[in-house]
Amino acid sequence: MSPVSYIFGIVAAVLALAVVIELLRRHSLRERHAIWWLVAGVLALVVGVFPGTLVWAAGLLGVEVPTNLVFFVSIAILFFVCLQHSAELTVLESKTRVLAEQSALLELRIRQLENDRQSADGSSSTQ
Repeated sequence: MSPVSYIFGIVAAVLALAVVIELLRRHSLRERHAIWWLVAGVLALVVGVFPGTLVWAAGLLGVEVPTNLVFFVSIAILFFVCLQHSAELTVLESKTRVLAEQSALLELRIRQLENDRQSADGSSSTQ
């Protein structure tokens, strides 16, 4: 690979890490959501700075083409991000259902109290 490719890879990894850290700093991204993005950024930075590590890891895992290892790791990280989001979405849906049920019960109770009050006001004014 040419030196320009290595520099581009390093700059892209540093930029990705900087964006994630900035989102964390501004509280636009929570820590538990940033973990996988930080892992991906650090791995990209390590491979960008030390490209031999990719060849070494591919050989260690028996992957013929090191680029295939990059794609596999990228897909695995995206899979874990989706899995984490799905788990959190399930919890949020459950909490939303409970809140909607509680809200409906409270609304029903308010209507009953208003009807009771109107009935009490109506019966006291006729006497």
